[in-house]
Amino acid sequence: MSDRKPYILSGATGDWEVVMGLEVHAQISSKSKLFSGASTSFGADPNCNVSLVDAAMPGMLPVINKYCVEQAVRTGLGLNAQINLFSRFDRKNYFYPDLPQGYQISQFQYPIVGEGEIEVEMEDGSTFIVGIERLHMEQDAGKSIHDLDPNATFVDLNRSGVALMEIVSKPHIRSPKEAAAYVRKLRSIVVALGTCDGEMAQGSLRADVNVSICKPGAYEKFLETGDFGVLGTRCEIKNVNSFRFIEQAAEYEARRQIEVVEDGGVIDQQTRLFDSETGVTRSMRSKEDAHDYRYFPDPDLLPLILQPEWVENIKANLPELPDQKKARFASEYGLKPYDAGVLAAEADKAAYFEEVAKGRDAKLAANWVTQELFGYLNKFDLDLADSPVSAKQLGGLIDLISDGTISGKIAKDVFAKMIEEEGIAPADVVERDGLKQVTDTGAIEKVVDDIMSANPDQVEQVKAQAAEGHKKPKAMGWFVGQVMKASGGKANPQAVNEILKSKLGI
Repeated sequence: MSDRKPYILSGATGDWEVVMGLEVHAQISSKSKLFSGASTSFGADPNCNVSLVDAAMPGMLPVINKYCVEQAVRTGLGLNAQINLFSRFDRKNYFYPDLPQGYQISQFQYPIVGEGEIEVEMEDGSTFIVGIERLHMEQDAGKSIHDLDPNATFVDLNRSGVALMEIVSKPHIRSPKEAAAYVRKLRSIVVALGTCDGEMAQGSLRADVNVSICKPGAYEKFLETGDFGVLGTRCEIKNVNSFRFIEQAAEYEARRQIEVVEDGGVIDQQTRLFDSETGVTRSMRSKEDAHDYRYFPDPDLLPLILQPEWVENIKANLPELPDQKKARFASEYGLKPYDAGVLAAEADKAAYFEEVAKGRDAKLAANWVTQELFGYLNKFDLDLADSPVSAKQLGGLIDLISDGTISGKIAKDVFAKMIEEEGIAPADVVERDGLKQVTDTGAIEKVVDDIMSANPDQVEQVKAQAAEGHKKPKAMGWFVGQVMKASGGKANPQAVNEILKSKLGI
């Protein structure tokens, strides 16, 4: 990790480095809550998914949801982390209108998952390792709604008691882009495991971003000594729910801290909120330490004692994870590591690609999926689920290229029409618009003869270059372009090249 090139921000007094650690809250995929049987369905009317336990009615006792425990263990295994056979729930005491008990049931000293690590890949293909400090389970709070009435705050307890996994990283993240890439990788893992749906817009997965700044060299000293004091005071940005916002918030906060320090100020440890409309962070409250929450063991819940055989059974039934899928795509389909990583990163993209590639040229399929399809989706900020072109349709288009019915250039025009006319079969577009590739050598020869007759200077140029020993005369490309243009892009490129070589004596 210390070999990575640091992300440098220049200030008035010199260079600074950024150090980050993230606490990611992932809502456990479960039909019922962590300590009650109330539904976890999203979008229900306010206060409809609330049991007496969630509302903290007198005498109501929590009962652990075994499936949520299993999901946490499954996630820990997916993070290459230590599964603790002994863990305990604690009460984290603080007061807020949407926290009915006046405390949150969480895990403090004895979390269910200990240290682990994941490998994160950047867009340029480089990778880095992020250490996982711990994963613990806790119940979510409710939701305070401030914008329905200027004089009142409303409370919705539907989310109260929903099971969360808090995944805490070590401070191994060194740039805003790395922070976003880390959360992307984490999201891909939990979605592949089926332990969280990863819907960031719905709040199912959100990140608390801890940012601090230090002078160059301080981070290496931290790695050597483990002394957090050399990294600078951190500020936590709460509940950031998109990759883009994670980058923006971290960038702004780092620059804010640099300005404060260079102006002679001191960074106060605090919790901040990110305003996505203005792109700035603002103070929410001073950051509490553990003793401020007065943690103590929850007297209503026994410690969790896991049987090794139960954990091993979960491990034996883990699905294929993104890193494993990436390795398989590279070996089975012969894809480049970067393309394999892009396609394996998310389950829906991987499944789409495999359907397109089935029985076809996998590299050609990968190019069409990653470049043409993903390019279109990214341009219009669409999810794969919103794609107007199905995997079956795209596979059909690739078949038309492979059997010579259309050229790659014409295929792009057909693809554009498939987007415009959602649901239309590529073969129907080709037939309707007369886009079949011309393979009749006689017809191509006539076009070649006409162009050669009209351009004797270029003919002599090609022959001269060939006589000088050029195997691929530059002027040859001009002739190919002219023939393709004259044929409306429908002439078979291979046939065009062969006929031109024959006619020009190359």
